[in-house]
Amino acid sequence: MSGSPLVTLLQDNAEILPDLVALRNQLHRHPELGLDLPLTQAAVLAALAGLDLEIVKGRGLSSVVAVLRGPTPGPSVLLRGDMDALPVTEDSSEQFPSEIPGVMHACGHDLHTAGLVGAARLLAARRTEIAGSVVFMFQPGEEGPGGAQPMIEEGVLQAAGDQVVAAYGLHVVSSMYASGTVSTRPGTVLAASDTMTLTVTGRGGHGSMPHLAADPTTVIAEIILALQSAVTRQFDAFDPVVLSVGTLRAGSASNVIPDTAVLEASIRTFTESTHARVREVLTRLCEGIAAAHGLTATVDYLRGYPVTINDADEAARVAHVATEILGPDGYVTAPQPVPGSEDFSYVLSEVPGAFFWLGATATGIDPRTAAFNHSPQATFNSSALGVGPAVLAGLALDRLARS
Repeated sequence: MSGSPLVTLLQDNAEILPDLVALRNQLHRHPELGLDLPLTQAAVLAALAGLDLEIVKGRGLSSVVAVLRGPTPGPSVLLRGDMDALPVTEDSSEQFPSEIPGVMHACGHDLHTAGLVGAARLLAARRTEIAGSVVFMFQPGEEGPGGAQPMIEEGVLQAAGDQVVAAYGLHVVSSMYASGTVSTRPGTVLAASDTMTLTVTGRGGHGSMPHLAADPTTVIAEIILALQSAVTRQFDAFDPVVLSVGTLRAGSASNVIPDTAVLEASIRTFTESTHARVREVLTRLCEGIAAAHGLTATVDYLRGYPVTINDADEAARVAHVATEILGPDGYVTAPQPVPGSEDFSYVLSEVPGAFFWLGATATGIDPRTAAFNHSPQATFNSSALGVGPAVLAGLALDRLARS
């Protein structure tokens, strides 16, 4: 490891770590939601000042795209960091908690933003080593309504001229891995996530005479059980569908049969073929069961982020670069996909690349029992900022050197 030129990235990363931690703390105290992040955007622009980057602000959202050009023309690669927070009331042990009521960086995007600034600083100091260009994608709205697709439409993939030849994104986790550990896998790394709202319409009546009504509650209960059978009997066990009913609403009194019953469910799939098929299967089942009882079912099926799929060669590059920088103990291959979803999937559907995890479990906490991302108790170790920027910068240098 000591002979690798990538190792110096980790050493230089240590020198800028205090600045990155200060930026992360600032962002954590002032989290923002969605696509409009004026304070975060301003903090990013201030942090990038003086790096000789070509910077463009988003037209329809508070994004920042920065391009670093090497001394000679060549291909470009993209590094991405998402910036938005969650509508969560913080209950963590952070020493710099959110000052915005009901809003928290519960998914670690403050580390992503500070980490991408760090990668920009590391690469700007190595401009002469860059055989092409690097595009830094500071993205709002990953938690919803989705900022990657609007940024693609605004031209982020062509920001340096021709389309980028590869794209890389990292995500910190407050559990699962020890702080500073990198992990990914080839192929599917994250699931697609859809939402289904089902309304069963019948005819209300008195609870003492159900035969004079058309009860939607018993029908929707039957549908809930049938949905679980459908996803285990109509889909391959090795290409699963994960369906969870999160809300169920029906009626207002114990002795009144309501006119309607409504459920909302989350559906996770792990291949594009199953993602394309699941809507038809679930809709047919809901409508068929309702019709069998003389009621009607209306299915509102909303497709969310698609499957996040790593290019095999680029996943191998993450393993190689992380091992070169961190040593053999700094990288582990993820044994299976994670059922969460990511809108970096839109980028990876356009260009080859890889999405990887970076452990940020708090010091002294067991990664197996630590609060996971999105929890009000989620606590992230800022020391991960001593690793993430170096790995991102190393990926860009390695990919461009091999073009």
